[in-house]
Amino acid sequence: MIRIGILGCGRIGQVHARTLRGMDTAQIVAVSDFFPDAAETLAKTCGAETRSTEAILTSDDIDAVVVGTPTDTHFDIIKTAAANGKAIFCEKPVDMSADNIRTLIKDVEAAGVPFFTAFNRRFDPNFAHVQSRIAAGDIGNVELVTILSRDPSPPPISYIESSGGIFRDMMIHDFDMARFLLGEDVVTVYAAGSALVDPAIGEAGDVDTAAVTLTTASGKICQISNSRRATYGYDQRIEVHGEKGMLRAGNVLENTAQLATASGFQAAPTKHFFLERYADAYRIEMEAFIAHLSDPTVAIPTIHDGLAAQRMADAATESWQTGQPVTL
Repeated sequence: MIRIGILGCGRIGQVHARTLRGMDTAQIVAVSDFFPDAAETLAKTCGAETRSTEAILTSDDIDAVVVGTPTDTHFDIIKTAAANGKAIFCEKPVDMSADNIRTLIKDVEAAGVPFFTAFNRRFDPNFAHVQSRIAAGDIGNVELVTILSRDPSPPPISYIESSGGIFRDMMIHDFDMARFLLGEDVVTVYAAGSALVDPAIGEAGDVDTAAVTLTTASGKICQISNSRRATYGYDQRIEVHGEKGMLRAGNVLENTAQLATASGFQAAPTKHFFLERYADAYRIEMEAFIAHLSDPTVAIPTIHDGLAAQRMADAATESWQTGQPVTL
């Protein structure tokens, strides 16, 4: 039985708690949140205690922690968790600073604790199936990857101002997916961006519409496009072209029913929000984390994957600001 402490009882903490409550191999022992009412509510739901963050990180009856707190708290939490021998499941980004992540890598490796960077999209059944078919050689050598990610509407400006920008906040998932599908690291990043959805986003120093071209050392190319607005729902698609053919995964719709009339075919809208679209992925990634703690051969995205995605996000931000490609 893996004994868990949850740090952060907001939306994502509740998602992970729901998965853990349904597992026979894990038990939520304690939860913590900056807002006591949020902690109390989740604790009652889970049959757990409320404790301070420090108490959870240093308690002998906690084996692993789930870090769902704001990004600017991650550095101190991870250092303390590693020093106390806790396995760590951490929401992205690990830290806004690549140098800070490098420091944390030393701490995590010195402590010898497992570290899971929560790139949940790797565990989406459709995307994971595409990657498994690539690995099986179904389309031969990968040549071109296309990733489209569009939110139904932009977040509040208060969030934009502290998010680190679209490349570090939103596209970081796609950077990890690019590495997942390309099968090798990216060496060149070229980005463009505009504020077309909300002028206030541009005034806050960010963009809401962005495109990035990534190139690997062997010449493979990945194109990523992001938008903070999609009037038709949450748009999440990938396509991988190779020497023998093409693999793709389309949007997940509210249902599979179609209406056909003389005017054409009508289908259901896409799942509207990321919590709905990636519900299976959130469950499967947590199951993989718990399984990894008993069997290290179970593959997980590590802190090194967190660093790689952060470096790509930093490079994309620099490229957008300078108008020049950036070499990693």
